[in-house]
Formats: sequence, structure tokens, C-alpha cells
Amino acid sequence: MTMDFRAGGPIALMEQNLGLLKELPGNWRGSGFNMIGRPFFKNEPPFFLELNGTDETLDFRPISGDIPNRGSQEPDIALHGLRYLQQVTDCSTDTGIHIEPGLWIHVPATLDPAAGESYVRQATIPHGDALLAQSTNFLTVNGGPTIKPVNSFPFSQKLPIPGLNGDANGNFPAPIGAPYINPYLNPTLPGECLSSTLDPAKTVKDPTEVLRAAIAGQNIVQTVVIVISTAPPGSLANIPFVQQNANAAQMDAIFWIETVERKDGQRYMQLQYVQRVVLDFIGIHWPHISVATLHKL
Repeated sequence: MTMDFRAGGPIALMEQNLGLLKELPGNWRGSGFNMIGRPFFKNEPPFFLELNGTDETLDFRPISGDIPNRGSQEPDIALHGLRYLQQVTDCSTDTGIHIEPGLWIHVPATLDPAAGESYVRQATIPHGDALLAQSTNFLTVNGGPTIKPVNSFPFSQKLPIPGLNGDANGNFPAPIGAPYINPYLNPTLPGECLSSTLDPAKTVKDPTEVLRAAIAGQNIVQTVVIVISTAPPGSLANIPFVQQNANAAQMDAIFWIETVERKDGQRYMQLQYVQRVVLDFIGIHWPHISVATLHKL
């Protein structure tokens, strides 16, 4: 009896098919920082600013063989990708903060719709959220990453959600006034997992301070940059409770896959990211920002 199956190809072919994702397969470990303004039922003010130093594991496994997408307006295309599991805990209490199974997919150029190649992240989160984030920009650069500021300050829902790094001039919306902004101005950082050189107020306003501190003095010889967003044509769906109480309106993220060279010439892989999920409640946009620096084991 003959059986048909989709076989995985040689490693060189797999890497070619994954494109800029080719260095991700394997186990990654590291630490970072998580901050979120979350609802605080029947309190005044009705929110709580939570800050966590984090430990993180991120495991990637390649999907063997082609993923065929059948065409009606053009011939079939073959996608390729990875499945992953992300787990984040508070580094001082070992309490779970986040768990996320998902996929990264490399999509080839297409004729209908007329589009170049792209990268897509699909994920589900136990709170009752599912996201489809598509690449808005991706490239490979010699040297280290350019990590631009983000802004964590909450702002009115009457204002549109800006890009992760602000508008075209790097500006961010005016923050909401007191008492909502007060906890952001004089915060106490969790000491575990974070560099003691970080300025608390600067770090809470712009959590990418943690990323820049993590790579200070490193010799990064190459960086793959992948920028993604759930803004259309991406999407983000939430269960009714989430929609009513703290609706996740948009997710934006940047991933930097870095090749680091030690003084002895040996090289290793490093992964950094910044992610912002905008939560909407009590008429305010609340940026929930996570950053981490991980090393491939």
C-alpha cells in the first residue's frame, strides 16, 4: 500500500523556506520587564499599575514540509513556519504572568492579492484573546539594532492609537491627566532581573530602556528586524468579558534576532523584543508593554 505524506526536507532547504525566521528553531531563555495598567474594580482611581521583572522561556519548533494554501485566483502557494510556546513568570515570586502557544509563518510573494513576501504571527492567549499580526517591515542590518523609544503613558480613547514608536516625527499622544498618570511618574521598579543602573521613571515611561541596558557593550555583528501589527489587515479578537472590561484593541511588536560576537571570536544568538498591547477601559487607551532579552541555548 502506498501512503502519501508531506516530508520534511534537508536542513538547508528548511532554513531557506523559513527566510528571516531560520535562526529561531530551538530553546531560548532570558529575562525582561512587564508593565500593565489594569482595571481595579470599585477603587479610586479604578486602575492598578503592575510592574514585573520577568523570567521567560520561548521554544520554537519548525513545521515539517510545506503548508499548502490552495489558490482560486492564482496557483497554489506553499507557506512555511514554526510553532512556538512562550512562558513568562515573575522573577521574584515565580508566579505565572503569561503563556502563549502560537505560530510564525513565512508567506511568499503572491499575485492575487499583489503583495511581496511577509511574516505572520498567530497566537492565542488564555485570557480569551486571539491575534493575527502581519509584518509591516522586515530587514537585515549589519551591526546592532536601533531601538527607538516607546511610550507607556495612558491617553484618551478619543485619540487614535499611534505606531509603536509614535508618529512620523516620533511624537506620542498627550497623556491623560491626574490621578491616572501619577503612578507612572514616581514608580518603584522591581529590583530582581533588572539592571540597578536603570532610572525608574525613565524605564516606566519607556520600557525599551531595559533592552538598551541589556546589550550595552556587546558586539552585535548582524540584526534581523521584524515589525508586526494587528492593525488591518491584521486582527485581534476577544471574548465578550474582555471586550467589556479591558478590550485588547491593538498589538504592535518589534523582534530583533541578533548575532553577538564575544571577544574570543565565538558567536551566539540573541533575541530581543518589545511588544505593546493597547487595552481600552474607562475611556482610556492603556499601553501594556513587555520587553525581553533571550539567548538561544
